[in-house]
Amino acid sequence: MLQEHQLRQLRLVLRHAQATVPYYSRTLGDMDVERLDWAGFLALPILQRSTVQAQFNALASRQPPTSHGRVSPGQSSGSTGKPIQFLFTMLSQLFWKALTLREHLWHNRDFTGKFSAIRVKIEDGHFSNWGPPVAEVFQTGPSATLNVRTDIAKQLEWLQREDPDYLITHASNLGALAELSIERGVRLPSLRQARTISETLRPDLRDRVREAWNVEIADVYSCEEVGAIALQCPQHEHYHVQSENLIVEVLNPDGKECKPGETGEVVLTTLHNFAMPLIRYRIGDYAEVGEACACGRGLPVLKRIHGRQRNMLKLPNGSQHWPSFPASLWRAIAPVEQFQLVQRCLDEIEANYVMSRDLDEHEAAQIVAALQDRLGFPFRIRLQRLPSIGRSAPHKFEDFISALP
Repeated sequence: MLQEHQLRQLRLVLRHAQATVPYYSRTLGDMDVERLDWAGFLALPILQRSTVQAQFNALASRQPPTSHGRVSPGQSSGSTGKPIQFLFTMLSQLFWKALTLREHLWHNRDFTGKFSAIRVKIEDGHFSNWGPPVAEVFQTGPSATLNVRTDIAKQLEWLQREDPDYLITHASNLGALAELSIERGVRLPSLRQARTISETLRPDLRDRVREAWNVEIADVYSCEEVGAIALQCPQHEHYHVQSENLIVEVLNPDGKECKPGETGEVVLTTLHNFAMPLIRYRIGDYAEVGEACACGRGLPVLKRIHGRQRNMLKLPNGSQHWPSFPASLWRAIAPVEQFQLVQRCLDEIEANYVMSRDLDEHEAAQIVAALQDRLGFPFRIRLQRLPSIGRSAPHKFEDFISALP
């Protein structure tokens, strides 16, 4: 039933794309989209990120429906070093707002509480309400905002002063705040929930946030080109695909749909953005498909979001996986402030760390042994102390990067 509704909307998008989008006029040709079934949809060509970057003008509709409202430009953060330009309409933005409200309501948040945000693209400020879209529908308590580029110690001091009920920030930033809170014994007495956006959660982050503030994380899987992709179930740690607005495929290397328990590439199709339709768009993320959820929502499940292919460890035997080396592993050995692994060849890992001093010989040996154990191979570990470790974009810190050709 869900696929039938999606196909009905998809046919409208494809008809519009054939008629008004040069790229799809070429690639779809004279296809009879009115007779398109699910098998026909799965046979449509994959749209690569590189194509979106190179053919922005050809992917823009020449006649977006006037009833969909103003067309606006947008740009992704460029976490891979290559930002994506895109267009969206007021209608497609309305769906993003509706899904944001859905996420709030799913988690039964108390809108009379205080809301705080530490993220990119905002300025420091205090406001009488939570802002759009919540304040457009509900009466709310106050809110406070802080730019994520603020020093992490000052962020924590700001949170202590503001004492919010809810906090939204980027996952790596939340991790840094939680680690510093644990180190300094700082509690946030009013905090009820932490919300994370735009980054993959590291495996130990939920536990560290519980340890720091005794609250749970509610994560949102999204990208700027399409908005919310999947929302965390309020009863579980897995995610529900927002299928009313997107078709989300998870494909194995053969291009077949993954089954529950399998991990594959995420491919998206927008269903309401007629200014720049993205049909079977490969965004570069990987996710694990989950079993149907008992919560009753009836939406497809993603059990885990793994992140980009560039965050995948490759072993000399040809196997590959997403590495897990929680902060507790290296903090138990030495007072390391920040840690990042870079794989430049198959049998060696560059381990960059930030600390007030060099690791001593015993600490270095312990960290090397612990990393080899966690990574599942006796890699040569090249430890390198740095004054700081930058982010790949204004708000994204990647703790593992594959630099293999």
